[in-house]
Amino acid sequence: MRYLKEGIITKLYTCVEQETCIACGNCGANAPKIFDYDEEGLAFSLLDDNKGQKAVPKKYIDDCLDAYDSCPTGSIQIAHIPFVK
Repeated sequence: MRYLKEGIITKLYTCVEQETCIACGNCGANAPKIFDYDEEGLAFSLLDDNKGQKAVPKKYIDDCLDAYDSCPTGSIQIAHIPFVK
């Protein structure tokens, strides 16, 4: 919990830009409680069907950030406020 212990992040929201996702599997490997794959193999956020409006549970924030850091296409989006879609 590197970010939580330092008090850097209190809330985090995430979604995946599926248009740029290459279905590499990094997000699901790093954060299986946050990301899954649709029938085409493209990643999406399990939290709220990829809307980015439900906060990542605190115990999974580091996993989510690891997935964000490992995404080769930058398809994982993160924010400190909910996304507007």
